[in-house]
Amino acid sequence: MAWSESVDTLLANKDGLAAFRTFLKSEFSEENIDFWMACEDFKKTKSSAKIASKAQKIYSEFIQADAPREINIDFTTRDHISQNISEPTLKCFDDAQRLIYSLMAKDSFPRFLRSEVYKELVHKQQNGNQKRWLPF
Repeated sequence: MAWSESVDTLLANKDGLAAFRTFLKSEFSEENIDFWMACEDFKKTKSSAKIASKAQKIYSEFIQADAPREINIDFTTRDHISQNISEPTLKCFDDAQRLIYSLMAKDSFPRFLRSEVYKELVHKQQNGNQKRWLPF
């Protein structure tokens, strides 16, 4: 399946994203994909009033110390975001998003490709393709 080509291919596909999220949930790390998706949505925000409220929501949910779904980022990145959250820009989470993307690409994605979740999806896909070609 094309999803195995890259994490970008996987994340760009609705079903791939759902399968990857299910896998991350089984590993108790779905906050990574949720944070990444929240950042992607945040970067599309047009209204300056919404920028501030969305930034605060992302900060309180994923970034601040002891956040309910705290992501694993280094102190310097967390501190930089904390210092600038009062005047957020559309790029204020870029460093943290890059770190989380890198973590998913280098760690979670290869494990996903070896997981039973992925193997089962590939098997179903292969069986579905075989059935399509049968003349009866």
